[in-house]
Amino acid sequence: MIDELGAQLGVMEPRQALSVAEERGLDLVEVAPNAQPPVCRIMDYGKYLYQQNKKAQEAKKNQKVIQIKEVKFRPKIDEHDYEFKKNHIIRFLKEENKVKATVMFRGREVTHSEIGAQILNRLQQELGDLASIEKHPKLEGYSMTMILTPRNK
Repeated sequence: MIDELGAQLGVMEPRQALSVAEERGLDLVEVAPNAQPPVCRIMDYGKYLYQQNKKAQEAKKNQKVIQIKEVKFRPKIDEHDYEFKKNHIIRFLKEENKVKATVMFRGREVTHSEIGAQILNRLQQELGDLASIEKHPKLEGYSMTMILTPRNK
């Protein structure tokens, strides 16, 4: 048996250990039930649960959730529209989100998929210092996609 300060009180009968815990106004908690003999600790169990909950909340607060933002292009995109969407991608990467760049084709435009590849390759070259490619451009049905991740600083 271990007391609230961490000092060992030795091996005791369960009734005797419970009476010692009740005298101190604390709880008797079984810490290692599979040990021989089982190890118990005198502690304030409510306070222990509260501290565990606080540690879990603190760990959750410190983790970063990464989202995937999607930006869609068309094969016949104008220069201003391209720059406007590229600036959106830059903003997303600075916020440390992943970006899925998609070139959408309609109808027979898909036969000229090299135009979509040129758009994504240009994007890749212009954002080379900000982003690294997680998934290279790939044609899937009527859309070509590429996933960019922010570079580590």
